[in-house]
Amino acid sequence: MSDDWNDLLTTWGAQAVSRERDRDLLFDAVDVLRGRRFGALRLPVESGGAGADLATVFARLIELAAADASLAHLWRGHLAFVEGLRWDGLGTDTARRWIPRIAAGDVVGNAFSERHETAELTTRVVARGGALRVSGVKHYTTGSLYADWVHVAALDDTDTRVALTVPATARGVRIVDDWDGFGQQLTGSGTTILDEVEVDPADIRALGPDDEDRHRYIGGLYQLTLLAVVAGIARRAVEDTAAFVRPRRRTFGFSGEHRPADDPLVQLVLGEVSAAAAAARRLVLSLAADLDAAGAGHDADALAALELEVYRAQHTITDSVLAATTRLFEVGGASATGRSLALDRHWRNVRTIASHNPTLQRVRAVGRFELDGTPPEWSAPAASPADEVRA
Repeated sequence: MSDDWNDLLTTWGAQAVSRERDRDLLFDAVDVLRGRRFGALRLPVESGGAGADLATVFARLIELAAADASLAHLWRGHLAFVEGLRWDGLGTDTARRWIPRIAAGDVVGNAFSERHETAELTTRVVARGGALRVSGVKHYTTGSLYADWVHVAALDDTDTRVALTVPATARGVRIVDDWDGFGQQLTGSGTTILDEVEVDPADIRALGPDDEDRHRYIGGLYQLTLLAVVAGIARRAVEDTAAFVRPRRRTFGFSGEHRPADDPLVQLVLGEVSAAAAAARRLVLSLAADLDAAGAGHDADALAALELEVYRAQHTITDSVLAATTRLFEVGGASATGRSLALDRHWRNVRTIASHNPTLQRVRAVGRFELDGTPPEWSAPAASPADEVRA
């Protein structure tokens, strides 16, 4: 890790509270990461990347999240897109088109989710005016506000679920910063509107039941990205709590001067937060290494086992860090709730992340597996029963 990387992390970390308070979006920081080819870490060195393994990428992501949780989170769709290229093969025509773009620093955002009570996928790609065009409204489009490309889920004219990619600046693309969650406020997770956007046929890929293992791999990657962000938040919570305690001269409830840093209860609380952060990091990096190996070999059995391991980790990491980011307020009484400190953002950010793929649903799936061996199942929006895939 270079000194200039550490300097960047220090700068971004120092700006995190004021950025959130002022809703100062992360365009400048993303441009710096684009210039450093952060999104090309997984590409081979000979293709302009760093040839990094997944554990290295996730270690960097945790560091980035410790500086600014939103700045790490917004890479979720991009990292998954690159892993999709790797899964399909870096020698494919698609990879040959995309590798130079990624190596040049291009960023890919995500636009898969829609808001419908029936979970129906309504975004459509159709032939019109001599071209293929996509129209629809997407929500929770993490990272797309900062991206060069938007990766979109849609249905074609045969009702087949497809993934396609369009330039973020193409005619008919509008990305709105309307995410109003109380956490992860700068991820660009707003609305993306697609109005008759022209699509290059070469950038369309059908998704079906034959992709079961691919879905497991990419699904694991998506979830581990969130857990890496949680691990980074936990690390930052340790640093912020320690920085708050060190200079203080009085603990609530004691007369006279009593250094909080010497208080065994304060030490205990900080130790608990530190333990949660360290365990989260270790677990994320271990699972990343296992996922990397399973993905490289397209090992179906290992991927099935890892799917459950990631579900278990989602519960373990999220619950422990949520508890730690609540308990940290015990170190300073009312003064620890000050807006200038914004220690509450750690809990808010973790709570918001935990609402992605809700933890209780995942834990229930693990419990069912333990009882009768039924693996987790997921059916893509608008897919027929024959199109069910596991994820």
